[in-house]
Amino acid sequence: MEMEISFGERELDVMGVLWELGSGTVTEVREALPTTLAYTTVLTILRNLEGKGLVRHEGEGKAYRYFPVVARQAARRSALSRLVDKLFHGSPEALVAQLVHDRGLDAAELERLSRALRDDEAATREDA
Repeated sequence: MEMEISFGERELDVMGVLWELGSGTVTEVREALPTTLAYTTVLTILRNLEGKGLVRHEGEGKAYRYFPVVARQAARRSALSRLVDKLFHGSPEALVAQLVHDRGLDAAELERLSRALRDDEAATREDA
């Protein structure tokens, strides 16, 4: 069974920075965030993420360097699973239909999506 990975909005912003940078000190993460947060706020978020087992730290001089423990793909998978279950009654088709409707995908985008799904299905069959 896969671990459920759940982030608050600010936690997700911090994880996004760590995934992009590979690691970061509180100051580095703070400077890379899309919104301005206090140093102590970023530190608290990182400590909370560490408490959840989603990041780890190593000493670096007087500071700590934080590393993501969970891969972005695993977080995507967990978040999408929760989204499909809670908002789309377990129907991935309903999620895709909502995205197509809301994003106004054109014929070329729908064709690329269809091709990607066919390629993924073929790859899955080859792996089985």
